[in-house]
Amino acid sequence: MLVKDLGEFELIDRLRQILPHGDSRTIVGIGDDAAVLEYHRPIVVTTDAMVENVHFRPDLIDDVSLGYKALTSSLSDVIAMGANPYHALITLLLPEATLVETCESIYRGLKEAGDEFGVRIVGGDIVKSPLTLAISVTVFGELLGARPLLRSGAEPGDLIFVTGDLGGAGAYLHYKNQSHPVFLSPVDEWDLAMRHRRPRPQLSAAEVLANLPDCSSTDDISDGLASELHEIATASQVRMIIEADRIPTLPSLRRYARMAGADPLDFALFGGEDYQIVGTVKSRGAGELLTRLEAVGVRVTMIGRVEDGNPGIDVMREGKREALEQRGFDHFRG
Repeated sequence: MLVKDLGEFELIDRLRQILPHGDSRTIVGIGDDAAVLEYHRPIVVTTDAMVENVHFRPDLIDDVSLGYKALTSSLSDVIAMGANPYHALITLLLPEATLVETCESIYRGLKEAGDEFGVRIVGGDIVKSPLTLAISVTVFGELLGARPLLRSGAEPGDLIFVTGDLGGAGAYLHYKNQSHPVFLSPVDEWDLAMRHRRPRPQLSAAEVLANLPDCSSTDDISDGLASELHEIATASQVRMIIEADRIPTLPSLRRYARMAGADPLDFALFGGEDYQIVGTVKSRGAGELLTRLEAVGVRVTMIGRVEDGNPGIDVMREGKREALEQRGFDHFRG
């Protein structure tokens, strides 16, 4: 059945039935003109959108994973600010020939992500789109510590850290766009595909970093490590130096890069959609940061340091220091 045959209000009713009821902070949820929420600490709010053939290709991601990714990618922004996400608003922009089953699957993915990270969907909108499907997500969270984690706090002498591994999502898109396919084992292909389809924002890391006074800056890695580091360097007015051989990547990514004749570092620096956290920490607090993050199951790697100098990034590779260009995903510059 198509959404044009079902109608807006019956579709809303179907999707509403997929979702769980609100939580203790929800005074009024879905069903009125607006949601009413109750928070006791400063609120962190972000909004983001995913547009078909801009942010996702329908042939590379299933509808349930699309819903999951739409929510988790927005959660990552709130988490990187040192906040716990609690509520979300969802807007679906639908061509009239969209299948009802597609919408239901997207909402099952939204519910799956919401259940996993303790987030309730409390409203949104459904509108007709003349061309392509799009999902807009607004997330509300509550600060975990006494202050938000910002891009502007890095200082000379700080160390640079990153959570998790980088480049898997970018490598998967590169692999699927090859005109001459490269053979990947099913295990390696699945490993990279899951980085693209099912990103996992680092909520456990945020809970640690928000209460670590020596954590001086953070940023969510959505557009590529190079892009996010440049944002921190510019906001903090510092020079950042990273060690190429310290940047964590998957074995499956490195195997693919060898077969494709590509540089694995390029995927980590410019690939994007990792949804990890990059940040800086005072050198005196680096040990505590490592210990506390590892205690909650978060892999963390020290990849460089902060210096005085013109804002920007240098990369050390095979004993050579070179300036790192500011390149990553850009909606209008390619």
